[in-house]
Amino acid sequence: MKVSRIAAAGVLAGATVLVLSGPAFAHVSVSAEGTAAKGGYATVNFKVPNERDNATTTKVEVSFPADHPLASVMPEAIPGWTAEVTTAKLAKPLEMHGEKITEAVSKVTWTANDGKGIRAGFFQKFPLSLGQLPEDTDELVFKALQTYSNKEVVRWIEVQKDGAEEPDNPAPVLALSAATEDHHGGASTTGESAAASAEPAEQAAAKTTTTAAEPADSSDTTARVLGVVGIVVGVAGVAYGVAGRRRTTV
Repeated sequence: MKVSRIAAAGVLAGATVLVLSGPAFAHVSVSAEGTAAKGGYATVNFKVPNERDNATTTKVEVSFPADHPLASVMPEAIPGWTAEVTTAKLAKPLEMHGEKITEAVSKVTWTANDGKGIRAGFFQKFPLSLGQLPEDTDELVFKALQTYSNKEVVRWIEVQKDGAEEPDNPAPVLALSAATEDHHGGASTTGESAAASAEPAEQAAAKTTTTAAEPADSSDTTARVLGVVGIVVGVAGVAYGVAGRRRTTV
């Protein structure tokens, strides 16, 4: 009985790893390369997984927080995708580093050039260089729209509330670390233009910038590795149980 319980535990452990390796990668998220320090610059990645077996992700739209506008946003060229940066005029101009800031970025949109986009079982990272990050908040909340080839749109716009369970479609949240002396944080783009971090932006008089590149794909190897580990653990548990039963019988 003891051996059987050990074998069963091994199988359960393997199955648990397989289960945990899926949902953790299921929503659009944002994370910094290095640090995202208050008052500095940072390079961040929006990670977008494809959740559908019968459609590909062909467009990703990320809206920027109006209460903490950013004037400097630079997308990295991604093979197979075109990036558009949309700006909007600020209700009140800002004075930063001796320069007057009159507009901030309101949205970045990535569109698949060939119409194929992110295939089932894959994810894509969309890098952005951001600055100057605000100093009066601990996080930035972005809202994202994910469009599939079958015209379905998933709205990742729900804000996490304190003490509540994670919503079904959480908005990507970027945590900001304490300010550094040089105000450049973990940025990889020293010398970028200054950014805004005060009054909300108006959504009128928008201006768009576009960048494009050639096709490519990337796979979620982490999830697959976790799945393989789970299977190995489960098989080992079963083998151990069978061997123990044979020894008991002999």
